[in-house]
Amino acid sequence: MNTDQARFNMIEQQIRPWEVLDPAVLSLLARVRREDFVPPAARALAFFDTEIPLAEGGSDGRIMLSPKVEARLLQNLLLSRTNRVLEIGAGSGFMAALLAHQARQVLSLEIDPQLAETAQRNLKRAGLANAQVRHADGSSGCPAEAPFDAIVLSGSVAEVPQSLLDQLAPGGRLVAIVGELPVMRALRLTQVGASQFTRTELFDTAAPRLLGFAEPTGFRF
Repeated sequence: MNTDQARFNMIEQQIRPWEVLDPAVLSLLARVRREDFVPPAARALAFFDTEIPLAEGGSDGRIMLSPKVEARLLQNLLLSRTNRVLEIGAGSGFMAALLAHQARQVLSLEIDPQLAETAQRNLKRAGLANAQVRHADGSSGCPAEAPFDAIVLSGSVAEVPQSLLDQLAPGGRLVAIVGELPVMRALRLTQVGASQFTRTELFDTAAPRLLGFAEPTGFRF
């Protein structure tokens, strides 16, 4: 496989048509080697428009998001080089790698100990010293190290916990995929005052659940 051509096709045929037009994001996607963060057995899928299973069997929801979803989440975080970022759900570490190129410091929480170890190893191999992966249940965030300028959830949740919103700095942004199948919605929540947030609906999509977050009871009245 010609990886340079496959990467170019991914950007031009999947990502750019999906309204990812920020030149900095597109340039970053051309430089960061996505294939280095894909499990060896799935390397041929690195540039496909698909989610990639990260766990044996691939049935437990631990995946890499599709390239276009990763790119659009990144674009909508509106990062600057002074930002501190919290990621929930490190996976293989690819999103943390992208974040590390755009932010000052990245902390990524991963509930699966093996994935956390793999992600940290991938980031080290990529030479990214400003990104750290920690084995932890990310559903409560990391209040001890808050506030964060941006928080991104690399998977879906039924709703965003208030405890995560409380960890945003003034003007901070949280981007997450929220809702129920068959269609979920990516949202950006921006802190505009004490316990005040603006909500921006970004795009419709679907993604596997992040582990550890509460689910609705299912009762309807």
